[in-house]
Amino acid sequence: MCPVTPPDIRVLVVEDDPVAADAHALYVGRVPGFTVSGTVHSGGDARRHLEAHTVDLLLLDLYLPDGHGLQLVRMLRAAGHTADIIAVTSARDLAMVREGVSLGVVQYVLKPFTFATLRDRLTRYAEFRATTGEASGQDEVDRAIAALRAPRPAALPKGLTTATLRAVTDALRAAGSGLTATEAAADVGISRITARRYLEHLVESGRAARAPQYGQVGRPELRYRWSGP
Repeated sequence: MCPVTPPDIRVLVVEDDPVAADAHALYVGRVPGFTVSGTVHSGGDARRHLEAHTVDLLLLDLYLPDGHGLQLVRMLRAAGHTADIIAVTSARDLAMVREGVSLGVVQYVLKPFTFATLRDRLTRYAEFRATTGEASGQDEVDRAIAALRAPRPAALPKGLTTATLRAVTDALRAAGSGLTATEAAADVGISRITARRYLEHLVESGRAARAPQYGQVGRPELRYRWSGP
C-alpha cells in the first residue's frame, strides 16, 4: 500500500501592503507542503474569505487598515475559526507578543525577513502540525512544542556589525533603482570595499540581487537592488 500524502496546508496571507502581500504569497508557494488559499488586504476581507474557504493557517500582518491584527484574531476565535496564526509584523512590543500567544499565535516573524526565515518557520509549523496521537511521556511533549521554536539567529560574518548592516539595508531599500558599492559607501559613510561586503551579504541571505551595470568604460560595476519584503 502506498503511503498517503497529507494535503497541503492552506494559507491565507493577510497584509495591507499589496507588494508585500504578493511577496509573502510567493514565499509561501515556494515551500513544499503549503498552498496559498488567498491574499487579502484587510481584516474584513480576511473574515469574508474564511467564511467561504477552509484555511489552516493565517500569515497575518498586525497593522491592518480596519483594525489591529490581534483584534481580528479575537473576532475569529469568537466566531469559531480555529486556523493557526503566524504574525508578520515590524512591532517589537513584547506585551503584544504575550497577548498574541494567549490568542493562539504560534509564531512571530519580524519584518523585514528573507525567504529562508519564513521557510524555516513554516517548516517548523508543519512538523508541529504533523504530531498526532498520544505522547508516550514528557520528552515527546517537549519535542512537539520544540518544533515551533526557532533556532538562535546566525551570527553575522566576521567584521560585519548589525548597525552598519541596518544602515546599508535602509539605503538599499530606499534606492528604487538600486545602488553600486560606490554609491552605498557614499550614502552610509563607509569604504567601497566595506559596502560591497555588506551588499554581498544581503545577496547571500536572499534580501538583495545583483547585476552588472554596463555602458561605462572599463569593467562593468555591479548594481544591487533590494529584493526582500
